[in-house]
Amino acid sequence: SFGGEFRNEGILSSNLGRLMRQKSGNYDKWDNRSNISFFVEHNFVFDKLTLSVGGLYNYNTALADTLKANGFYPAINVSYRTNDAVSLYASWSKSTRMPTFTDLYYKAGKHRGFAGLTPEYSQSVEIGWRYKNSVLTANLNVFYTKGDNLIDWILNPLDGFYHAQNLASLGTYGAGWDATVNMHQWLGEQQPLQSIQIGYQYMSQKSDEARQNNPVSAYVFNYLRHKFTVGVQHRIVKNLSLSWNLRWQDRAGNYLKYITEIKEEQPTAYQPFGLVDVKANYALHNINIFVNANNIFNTTHVDFGNIPQPGFWLTGGMSYTLR
Repeated sequence: SFGGEFRNEGILSSNLGRLMRQKSGNYDKWDNRSNISFFVEHNFVFDKLTLSVGGLYNYNTALADTLKANGFYPAINVSYRTNDAVSLYASWSKSTRMPTFTDLYYKAGKHRGFAGLTPEYSQSVEIGWRYKNSVLTANLNVFYTKGDNLIDWILNPLDGFYHAQNLASLGTYGAGWDATVNMHQWLGEQQPLQSIQIGYQYMSQKSDEARQNNPVSAYVFNYLRHKFTVGVQHRIVKNLSLSWNLRWQDRAGNYLKYITEIKEEQPTAYQPFGLVDVKANYALHNINIFVNANNIFNTTHVDFGNIPQPGFWLTGGMSYTLR
């Protein structure tokens, strides 16, 4: 397959962009850029081996006066089926991302954009194993991503502002696994258990900047270091079932926490937490009635940024299927 895309992005604003020679109504700032891309991809199938090769050529007018105006970003995916249930796979790809107009120009509150931002680039490698039959579905993978010029907002402790900037270099690596057991297929439908899911993801970063400065970051350095999940679905009585979901996570990085006693914000490390959610579902003919009870133990937690997340909350609803 092959194709292309032309995209034009433009803004008129009183806050974002470059100064206009003449105002347009209430707007005195503007910017405009066009992005042109072409892609090609082809799949090769050799008995148990599947190979997918492709690439993307990209050109952006905002970079027309630089050597980074255009670039080619290839991708390769390989999958090998050892038998009907097991397959091995690997992938490698390169990608890029332009800074948004917000990244470039936003200046309000505690955020300061930077018009000199350059595109970010990354390379990713992943290797994995899959298993699937009527009872068990499982996946195991390891990955590594090398990022250059990654765009982030970093708190400057000297002026108290988040400044948009390019990070020099960042390596991210990790591994994960997950498995789902179909209990009806395994033990029959006479028993109440329907399915069980379990999974774990680990991630780490190599960054001289993070190690030396321990910055307060808006995005890049606030990654999930550990995430563990368990899900259980079971029947209570005919047509009524419950779904239990446990999530435990540990996030790296820091956020600004408001300290009431001193009436100031201070950098604070994210704390690990666990949540339990449960959903009751009743199905009768075309009608489906459900109730969601989230965070049933009313756990106090901050997941991302400096906003405390909801405690226990209850929602419900009903749906009707036309047949």
